[in-house]
Amino acid sequence: MSSCGCLVLEKVEGDAAAKARVKAAPGAGAGAGCGSCAGDWRGRSEAIFPIYVMGSSRGSPVAAARGIVDSPEDPIWVSVKAEAKSEAEKEPILSSFLYASVLSHDCLERALSFVLANRLEDPTLLATQLIDIFNDVVLNNKDMCRSIRLDAQAFKDRDPACSQYSWALLYLKGYQSLQSYRIANVLWNQGRKVLALALQSRISEVFAVDIHPAAKIGEGILLDHGTGLVIGETAVVGNWVSLMQGVTLGGTGKEHGDRHPKIGQGALIGAGATILGNINVGEGAMIAAGSLVLKDVPPHSMAVGNPAKIVGYTEKEDPSLTMKHDARRDYFEHAAVRFR
Repeated sequence: MSSCGCLVLEKVEGDAAAKARVKAAPGAGAGAGCGSCAGDWRGRSEAIFPIYVMGSSRGSPVAAARGIVDSPEDPIWVSVKAEAKSEAEKEPILSSFLYASVLSHDCLERALSFVLANRLEDPTLLATQLIDIFNDVVLNNKDMCRSIRLDAQAFKDRDPACSQYSWALLYLKGYQSLQSYRIANVLWNQGRKVLALALQSRISEVFAVDIHPAAKIGEGILLDHGTGLVIGETAVVGNWVSLMQGVTLGGTGKEHGDRHPKIGQGALIGAGATILGNINVGEGAMIAAGSLVLKDVPPHSMAVGNPAKIVGYTEKEDPSLTMKHDARRDYFEHAAVRFR
């Protein structure tokens, strides 16, 4: 870890296309970094990270995630600062906001804590108090340092409305609510359950996203729009999953114990989909918008309808990365024969 607690991404050797797209960022360089490592940084206007590449093999996201290492560089943070500086010049009315939210901070962790604290504050949860709590969580949790960057990359790669990393940090409530949940989850696991639940309540109020702090959510997650998303206490969401607005991962009654869905790596859950009970949605599966899922869904299949039925299978790249929601016949390789 660098002196500021940042965790950063290391480029994978041999990715010629990614290297070719790395360019110098105007106005970013020495001083754009954080703490003692600032002098070593090179600005980049478009930092490309080999975390997941559209059309690549399914193993690429997992393999590339191992490229996250301790390093004095943080290309995402360099990009965020360069973007904020450029936007402040274009829109002077936002210059104070951009300075307070981004340009006055020395790392992505502190900027995120500031943004979230000011979104979540209320008369009894003061922003100054929340900033201290959030900084303590984010700066001292290696997994969270990694996840906030992988999530930012997911938003930029998969959401065509998010053309800059800074937009996810500053304006997209899907990203903000996800990182707020991550903080609440750390607090829950530290035994600070009352504070975690208080944060959950406030997150739901502000973002219209209700994720229980005990739920387990992987990294490289996209919450597209986020509005109306509900994830229950014992739900598990794997890495690289994309969830649209209005998704419910819920229980089926008043039973206690493990009672919520398990979503496999690389799955795509369409808008308004409802998945109930302790069931499994397999890796690379796709749940169509508006579907009601009450049974296990096999890996690399698509479930459609109310109640949902399997309409096909695919061995292509994970739908969470392609974000293809359509059910065209030629997209699938096999006709459905199960889940009747």
